[in-house]
Amino acid sequence: MKGYKKMQKRKLGNLNLEVSALGLGCMGMTRAFEPIPDRQEMIALIRTAVERGVTFFDTAEVYGPFINEELVGEALAPFRGQVVIATKFGHNLDPIARVHLGGLNSQPEHIKRAAEESLKRLRIDTIDLYYQHRVDPNVPIEDVAGAVKDLIQAGKVKHFGLSEAGVQTIRRAHAVQPVAAVQSEYSLWWRRPEEEVLPTLEELGIGFVPFSPLGKGFLTGKVDQSTTFAGSDLRSRIPRFSLENIQANQAMVDLLARIAEQKHAAPGQIALAWLLAQKPWIVPIPGTTKLARFEENIGAVNVELTPVDLQEIEDAAVKIQVQGARYPEDQEKLTYL
Repeated sequence: MKGYKKMQKRKLGNLNLEVSALGLGCMGMTRAFEPIPDRQEMIALIRTAVERGVTFFDTAEVYGPFINEELVGEALAPFRGQVVIATKFGHNLDPIARVHLGGLNSQPEHIKRAAEESLKRLRIDTIDLYYQHRVDPNVPIEDVAGAVKDLIQAGKVKHFGLSEAGVQTIRRAHAVQPVAAVQSEYSLWWRRPEEEVLPTLEELGIGFVPFSPLGKGFLTGKVDQSTTFAGSDLRSRIPRFSLENIQANQAMVDLLARIAEQKHAAPGQIALAWLLAQKPWIVPIPGTTKLARFEENIGAVNVELTPVDLQEIEDAAVKIQVQGARYPEDQEKLTYL
């Protein structure tokens, strides 16, 4: 397409896992944000992403449950071997009723059964990147890593990942089976990974995959005090999206809009370009259900932030106190274990 630069590639860590500089998070294509989009439109969007050079797609068995993997599997079936599909295990799901039974389950036998089912839904022979979705406090991480190691040796999985894990868990897992990538929320309005996680990943040679790099839409500037969320929309339960906190957090969007104006870009593109500029082994996975928003997101790879730009963003961002928790309390307690 005229005006497009070729999508850049990046390596996630030291295990030779090469992907496009931006991936596509597919969760919202079947859940989380209302209204649930048309399935055929989502298949078309995923295939357009491949045409634009995106090779990294993120899903999970719990999204649905199961229907997101089925969607991704159907959409990417023509591109087997050309793309990297990441999925996740670790929730307690009923495969017959297709419901979440509550709680986590990373028992080794459960992981191995889950992998077989994910392979079928994704229509592939090997899962490229298999994340533990949340650390299970009831199962030693060494047992989890050992189960994934068995799957790798059996040719069912290529790479092992962790999601929202703390540094001690990352180190213990990595000692049993090298971790290719860690996925956690990271953006200008959630910077906790900078404290311990990013330095640890750099030391160990592990890639980093920020989810919600646009703050669940907030950093695009399209959410304001007049925005209402349906009761089934994930954001309706997130403290950060209360009316009071949206007002307080507008300063972050104003900062991005100011830089965007200088760069003839969109605020969301600046948010993504900022992430890409942090480390060469960081690969954000913005999710969207709209073609126009997807086109905007991938345009971020063409936005160059100079050291002066990055310092200007940093100087302004440190003065902004982001208000509100990023998750309801029961979900937040399952992170950074």
